[in-house]
This record gives sequence, structure tokens and C-alpha cells, in this order.
Amino acid sequence: MTGTFELFFDRATGFGFRLKAPDGTVMAVSEPFVDKRAAVRGISAVRECAGMGLISDLCPEMPLDAGCKGAAVLKVA
Repeated sequence: MTGTFELFFDRATGFGFRLKAPDGTVMAVSEPFVDKRAAVRGISAVRECAGMGLISDLCPEMPLDAGCKGAAVLKVA
């Protein structure tokens, strides 16, 4: 099963969208858009660009799971 894009309107911020995982977890929330058409274009851009995008790790070197003894250290070049 795939995720779902939810298009919404908020009086305070305008139009936007959120990406939800199959279990309902919110995975991402967009920036506000001036109109519905722009928000739909934003969804299209995410679909096109995100696919199998590379990961840029900007975090300092640290254990993947600090609570786990002997945790592996992730180094991304």
C-alpha cells in the first residue's frame, strides 16, 4: 500500500498538503501555498523529485540508536 497526499485549507496559512503513511502517520507537511492549484503543483513536484532520491546526511556522526548497546555508527560519504 502507498502513502496518501491530503490537500487541505487552513484559514491562517492557506492551502497545503500532508503526506501520510498507510498507517495514518503524517510523514511530511508542505509549506503554505497561495491557492489550491499551487498546492497540487507542489504535490506533483514531490512525486517527481522524491522517488528514490539520495539522502544527504547533515547530522554529526552519532549512533543510529543511542539506546541500543553496541549500536552501529552511520557514516555517509
